[in-house]
Amino acid sequence: MSASSLNRRRILSLWLPRLPIDRIQRFFGNVGLHKNNAPSIVVAKDSNALVIHALDEAAERLGLHIGQPLANARAMCPNLKVFDADAMADAKTIGDIADWCDRFTPLVALDPPHGLFLDITGCAHLFGGEAALLQTLVRALDRQGFAVSAAIAGTSVCARTLTRQSSGTIVADGEEAAAISRFPVSALGAGEAITTGLRRAGLKTIGDVASRTPSEITARFGARFSTLLAHALGQGDAPINPRKPPPDYIVEKRFAEPIATDTMIAMTLSRLADTLIASMEKQGKGARRLEATFFRTDGAVRAIMVETGRPVTRSAVVDRLFRERLDALADPLDPGFGFDMVRLSASRTEIVVQEQRDLDAHVHDNDELAALIDRIAARIGGKRVVVHLPEDTHIPECAVLAAPAQHHLAVAMQAEWPARTEGEPPLRPLRLFDKPEPINVPFATVPDGPPHQFTWRRAQHAVVRVEGPERIAMEWWRQDGKQLTRDYFRIEDAEGLRFWIFRDGLYEGECFDGDGKPVPPGWYVHGLFA
Repeated sequence: MSASSLNRRRILSLWLPRLPIDRIQRFFGNVGLHKNNAPSIVVAKDSNALVIHALDEAAERLGLHIGQPLANARAMCPNLKVFDADAMADAKTIGDIADWCDRFTPLVALDPPHGLFLDITGCAHLFGGEAALLQTLVRALDRQGFAVSAAIAGTSVCARTLTRQSSGTIVADGEEAAAISRFPVSALGAGEAITTGLRRAGLKTIGDVASRTPSEITARFGARFSTLLAHALGQGDAPINPRKPPPDYIVEKRFAEPIATDTMIAMTLSRLADTLIASMEKQGKGARRLEATFFRTDGAVRAIMVETGRPVTRSAVVDRLFRERLDALADPLDPGFGFDMVRLSASRTEIVVQEQRDLDAHVHDNDELAALIDRIAARIGGKRVVVHLPEDTHIPECAVLAAPAQHHLAVAMQAEWPARTEGEPPLRPLRLFDKPEPINVPFATVPDGPPHQFTWRRAQHAVVRVEGPERIAMEWWRQDGKQLTRDYFRIEDAEGLRFWIFRDGLYEGECFDGDGKPVPPGWYVHGLFA
């Protein structure tokens, strides 16, 4: 075997032709669904008419077919069981099956409407070879209640064609053209117009089309179909588009006897963490995002992810973070009948930069703070642990940005905030409201004076001291002129409470009603001073 053939990809194609009806039958548990062997179909609307979208074997034996109007089907079978199509439920089901297929390879791609591509290059030997892998996969899906067709070839187009025509076929590298030459041209899935054109030209099989020169095919049917044909014949192939990017590092443990106890799960994760960290350490890498995936024996898959603020280089840290995450799950990890495989992967890694740690106390403090943030984030979520960063704007509610602490801790520690003038009262309140609250001002000094009293939250406040105004114009280049000019005042009432209020808009300059007549601007309280 040549070196080039060893490097060729191997693609396993899965097709679930009865996915919609299989999903419904699994949902009902097959109890009462086939009473008196009544056939079942799934219908969808097409051109304002209900047509068959999927059907089971009983309906197919009666001569029903996909695309047939429901009225005609009922005439042929009065006791027909009819279900409505649910595209979202079907998509979730095929997604769940794709997650389950991750146990065989991390490169799993969708093949709409009801198919999958698995890139099994270099991993089939882990399951006893391609034939054993194909048989294992098909049997497992069959036990789960799905009708499935599968095939393996060197290209995705060839493998897909085989699943529609000759399930279970394994084509050796370089034999794609011979394997599909006898199939009808419709097996290529090129569309009704091209298929009809090929038949009218006397090209009924894929072999007939392949016997013509590529220039003839391209001139008559276009470059896209010519490329599709070349891929089907094994002459090059477009890469599949995996649902998830492959992780940088991955380790896994398979069990002959499924595990179900918390102790065994924790021990397995700890051992996998040791192996993963050792693999990354050889290349000077540390993990920033880790994912533990648990594969149940019934096909269900559960994934748990943790992120870190700094590259992790110790397995004890990985073990502790996942323990925190597992303990804080709102939906506990349900092992069912047990997990037969556990996988730990690092989907994001970074080169570890060595730092002087013996003499610099700040480095130790930063490490402890980063570790604390990681533990809290593992329990309550990374988006809930934030740091505040200054923004270059004079608009009060936009002057601070809340960012995830795990990713912005170093920036936050080096951020420079506006310094307070010594001996002067603070210009901004200690408590700033997320959204300014409206207040009722019966009268105020015109055009830019403060109010003499106001009502906020049904309480009346008499103004005794005022500082201001501080005029803040909105950023017209960002706000499209929709925001009004504000005049801010620092107000103290008779009770000694201090408020930060503003008038939204200028008198007879910015505030108008629907008829273009000037109206009084609104007043708001934006914060409270200590």
